[in-house]
Amino acid sequence: MRVRITGAACAAAVLSLVAACTPSDGPKAPALPDGMNLTPVMFDALPGWTEDRVSEALPALRRSCERLGVMAAGKGAATWLGPGSYGGTLGDWVALCMELDRAVPPTEAADEITFRAFLETRLQPYAVSYKDAEGAARSDGMFTGYYEAELRGAREPSPEYPVPVHAVPSDLVTVNLATSNPDLGTSVPAVGRRDGDKVQPYWTRAEIDDGAIGDAAPVLLWASDAVDVHVLHIQGSGRVVMPDGSTERIGFAGHNGHTFVGLGRIMLDRGVVEPGKGSMPHIRAWLKANPEAAHDIMRQNPRYIFFRRIGSNADGPIGALGVPLTPKRSMAVDTRYVPLTVPLWLDTHDPDNAPLRRLVVAQDVGSAIKGVVRGDFFWGFGEPALVDAGRMKSRGTYYLLLPRDRAPTS
Repeated sequence: MRVRITGAACAAAVLSLVAACTPSDGPKAPALPDGMNLTPVMFDALPGWTEDRVSEALPALRRSCERLGVMAAGKGAATWLGPGSYGGTLGDWVALCMELDRAVPPTEAADEITFRAFLETRLQPYAVSYKDAEGAARSDGMFTGYYEAELRGAREPSPEYPVPVHAVPSDLVTVNLATSNPDLGTSVPAVGRRDGDKVQPYWTRAEIDDGAIGDAAPVLLWASDAVDVHVLHIQGSGRVVMPDGSTERIGFAGHNGHTFVGLGRIMLDRGVVEPGKGSMPHIRAWLKANPEAAHDIMRQNPRYIFFRRIGSNADGPIGALGVPLTPKRSMAVDTRYVPLTVPLWLDTHDPDNAPLRRLVVAQDVGSAIKGVVRGDFFWGFGEPALVDAGRMKSRGTYYLLLPRDRAPTS
């Protein structure tokens, strides 16, 4: 018999061990990741802090708390949340989450005043900064947007549904390529495929489109439009509308190991889009209007994504944290600097240049999301989300919110 342990029960079990654990019990870690700086600030220094309805971020934060309980039960309460030790231990965060449940019970409607007071008394904001290539201190970075794609699909191929959406291939392996094939001259672990007693780089998108993958990758479903499938690959998750009107949600399950090359860059290099007009809505419209050119352009992005089915009752696409994403409150980050589960205060602009200042939670990652200050803001589902996500490219800053009693003092 399998017993399901709820997040609250898991957290309670972990908290009973916290008193006996100290950070020194867990693995050693540097205070901060290399190149990252944190400066404590007051809440009233957060731009727009009093203007946001912070309670709208509460569902996302609770999902992070559920995941933290599971992580602490598996790794131990004294394990650093990471990267580095600046965020405290898993036990610190589990204790904080339990205090949150007492202050704002999950069974009751979110109380804006109580939740804001909880944040201000139990968390410490930290401004994030770094040094640029010239050695100058910087706190700004790039913020883009993403959304959950939608496409039409069916379970069987037909002239109306000719484009496959693949699951993870049976011959896909993650290895140290230099050990498996010294001729490749690299010691970086990578995705590849077995070829006798060696491992070769996996097939590129063009090779997969030409049939190289064979029967190794099961087909989850068949889509009606190749451009929509490519957008799905870029976004990493989506809803599929079936012929009978039902929907099925699918999400990222793996990739072929090749570097992502953006369609906007390819089209800009070919002169089919003008500088500054490479937004996702514009790119998608152009590709659909020029199917023959689109086929060749999409092949130039060698990265290929494989998918898995997600329960149709999920509240949203599943991010890298393993929890459903919350529209306009979840964000993808670079986990070399910011740990998943952590709340942040975001200060940037939306695609129409209006201030976008709000409480968000780090719950996802992205292949292009790299840097000390870098984020991908989740806009939600459908065409309105595409319009905003596809146009967003804004400079901004963010602040980490860490447990006040265990956060770094300098």
